[in-house]
Amino acid sequence: MPAIPRKTFDATRRGPLHGLRVVDLSRLVAGNVATRVLADAGAEVVKVEPPEGDTLRAWRVEGVETSWKAFCRNKRSVCLDLRAPEGIAVVKRLAEGAAILVESFRPGVLEAMGLAPEALHAINPALVILRVSGWGQDGPFAHKPGFGTLVEGYSGFAAINGFADREPVLPPMFMGDTYAGLHGAAAAMIALRHAEATGEGQVVDLSLFEPLFAVLDPQMANWRLTQRRKPRTGSRSTNTAPRNAYATKDGGWVCLSASTQGMTEKLFRAIGREDLVTDPRYATNPQRLKHAAELDAIIGGFVGAMTLDECCAFFDRAGVTIGPVMDAPRLEQDPYALGREALVEVPDDDMPGGAFPMSGETPRLSLTPNVLARPAPRLGQDNDDILAPLLGAGEVTRLRAAGILCP
Repeated sequence: MPAIPRKTFDATRRGPLHGLRVVDLSRLVAGNVATRVLADAGAEVVKVEPPEGDTLRAWRVEGVETSWKAFCRNKRSVCLDLRAPEGIAVVKRLAEGAAILVESFRPGVLEAMGLAPEALHAINPALVILRVSGWGQDGPFAHKPGFGTLVEGYSGFAAINGFADREPVLPPMFMGDTYAGLHGAAAAMIALRHAEATGEGQVVDLSLFEPLFAVLDPQMANWRLTQRRKPRTGSRSTNTAPRNAYATKDGGWVCLSASTQGMTEKLFRAIGREDLVTDPRYATNPQRLKHAAELDAIIGGFVGAMTLDECCAFFDRAGVTIGPVMDAPRLEQDPYALGREALVEVPDDDMPGGAFPMSGETPRLSLTPNVLARPAPRLGQDNDDILAPLLGAGEVTRLRAAGILCP
């Protein structure tokens, strides 16, 4: 069994965003995805957490804060009571020297706290303010709470996901939040480029809805042209055929996408059915789409006679684009995921064997690679290191005694 590449945290490593301070007031996934991108690139991300901590800390598996550890590596934690004016004053001091501030409160809450963009820009005119919310800072839904699940339905994604004879299927992962977080990191860096060139900061209004809606293009154009709703087709495609998941005889699954004419013909020849190349039902993509069920039966019968490993080896030799449907146990020992270091592990005493598996460097830069500087912090771990140089040790002691700074 190949070993998962073991990485160690090294706080002396410097990424390409070293020297950039990001103040992160966000909670849950989207904001934390955005700031993890920046933290992995070397930015100093200061998580400002309430006394109970970011909600991610409560999402535990077997008592371990797995979501927190995965999404908040390379960050630092300051624990403040933001219900108190003195806590808000500390955030303003942090914002003075920051390049980016990220928040995910409901629209209007930041203003009610005394941290409206106008107030923050009066302190730091070049500050980029990334505002993450369910539905955006304006519009008819601005006042409504919103989580990723709601936008996964509202965007049109759930309507097209699943099988025609069953209910719409929501994704079993943080899809809406993750797309938003990745868009947010990119938008923040675009705005920062402008700020560095002009000294002018700005607000990035990032809803969870719009990034996922954009990913679903060109669904609206297709509707306008056809006046037909896109059907739920399971793993089939409405654009090309064959495309599906097929069961192997040992209970495994493979996925196939023969999206070009050349690949389809190569597939037909590989399974010993060259006759399908000229069969009018399968000779062209439009005809294959009409006869997708029959085509799936032919391919599925061939695949079902082999084990998963036999099937993958056979089609690899044939140069056909079929691959395994992987799960965590297989990925844990997969030569590709481990060889690319897409999966790595880091020391962690909370985990069996003392190692926490997580995604590796993404994306991979040739000259300025991302870093693993530090594990996700304990609540308030960096209170003194971050705030003492800013406020003075005496003020930190006073704020702690007053319950503003915790623990």
